[in-house]
Amino acid sequence: MKIHEYQSKEILKRFGVMVPEGRVAFSPEEAEKVAEELNNKRFVVKAQIHAGGRGKGGGIKLAYNPKEVRNLASQMLGMRLVTPQTGNEGKIVQKVLIEEGIDIERELYLGIVLDRTKSRYVMMASSEGGVEIEKVAEESPEKIYKVYIDPMIGLASYQARKIAFLLKLEGIVLQKAIKFMMALYNTFVLCDCSLAEINPLVITSKGDVIALDAKLNLDDNGIFRHKEFLELRDLNEEDSLEVEASKYNLNYIKLDGTVGCMVNGAGLAMATMDLIKLAGAMPANFLDVGGGASIETIKNGFKIILSDKNVKGILINIFGGIVRCDRVAQGIIDAVRDINVNLPVVIRLEGTNKEQAEKLLNNSGLSFTIASNFQEAANKIVEKLNVI
Repeated sequence: MKIHEYQSKEILKRFGVMVPEGRVAFSPEEAEKVAEELNNKRFVVKAQIHAGGRGKGGGIKLAYNPKEVRNLASQMLGMRLVTPQTGNEGKIVQKVLIEEGIDIERELYLGIVLDRTKSRYVMMASSEGGVEIEKVAEESPEKIYKVYIDPMIGLASYQARKIAFLLKLEGIVLQKAIKFMMALYNTFVLCDCSLAEINPLVITSKGDVIALDAKLNLDDNGIFRHKEFLELRDLNEEDSLEVEASKYNLNYIKLDGTVGCMVNGAGLAMATMDLIKLAGAMPANFLDVGGGASIETIKNGFKIILSDKNVKGILINIFGGIVRCDRVAQGIIDAVRDINVNLPVVIRLEGTNKEQAEKLLNNSGLSFTIASNFQEAANKIVEKLNVI
């Protein structure tokens, strides 16, 4: 689950990570009031959306008095902010973060993610702060320093010290940086994060180590341990169909193609999308209905897929392991009759009671196209699209 910068900083602050003083505002008047309370000589007005690259799109501005803060907030609130991560459609700014201006001496990068190939957390750091880490990795990979952390042991102080040395930090700043890294790691683990990114991590003219920008992604699988985090979810920042799918415990991600996919199992879903592309079309979504796909699940899956106006055909690819194929077939029949699906539907069922399932589909009186194997299913749905 993605959360906003101001929410990330509130969490980090609780764990002892130093962040700039500031507060979120939902109106120009509130923004001005926050600036007055901060009582600083310089302020930063930052649009709050779930995307990076805000500065390039005009979503981060400097102000030198509360009146300027109010004017900038007035310009940002309601604007459609387009960044490299939002795509051309951009995102509507509904809140802004007002922070004190910081005297920056150095900008660094610090982040923590899980390296699944090594079954270790990895803390990454770079002297190239304020720049997209992907760009640094591509152009100057030698400038990214990594330490791998055994989750059973945690981040050791010598590992944090190693990173600080590589970043050429010295004296009291080095000690503060080590403390910062340990606090960030504790946040990452204790809050069940999937990503913790500080970019830039700044060294101030006074020698403080501060998270000037912060991004935390919370692992959905760990939310049951942190019920309070559910309040941080901003549905306005998420795709409306993905939000709707989550109500029915469906794993759905909208894509740009024309073939709606209904599959059980994430691996099978990924393979199905690959085959659709190889056959000459593009998938319109990732939709995993789960191992125990019921009639109600399949019906809700159809509703979600058909809500996407770009969908011109549907490919159902189900492996009957936990759930029997005949039950899936009956679910498809009931759902199509109830929803009145008018698009071509290609079905490939494999597994328990496959033969009974095919009989049900053939005798349903509905115009399904049944495929005997994976490749045939992908080819048939593409053929159907070419006829439309």
